[in-house]
Amino acid sequence: MAAKTENRSRKRSAPLTGGRRKSCFFCKTHVEEIDYKNVGELRRYISEKGKIRSRRISGACRRHQRQVAVAVKRAREMALLPYVAEGREGGEREGRGRDRDRER
Repeated sequence: MAAKTENRSRKRSAPLTGGRRKSCFFCKTHVEEIDYKNVGELRRYISEKGKIRSRRISGACRRHQRQVAVAVKRAREMALLPYVAEGREGGEREGRGRDRDRER
């Protein structure tokens, strides 16, 4: 026979309320198209390692996040932005921690 499973009362944590969501910079400034040649603006949406930041981190809306991704990929193809960031001198890896790449 199978053993009975007990209904254990688990402590429930309070729901995570992150506060207010960032508003899209491009919507605020009424930008229609994001230009791939504007490298200074695109660098805000790229991490130190060269990865494109997610909408949750960057605060861009769905439409503009898609345009940022296309513009970054186009700028990389034209060699205006690097595909990966320059390596560190230490050479030691610090494991698989993902938090170092997520700046807010």
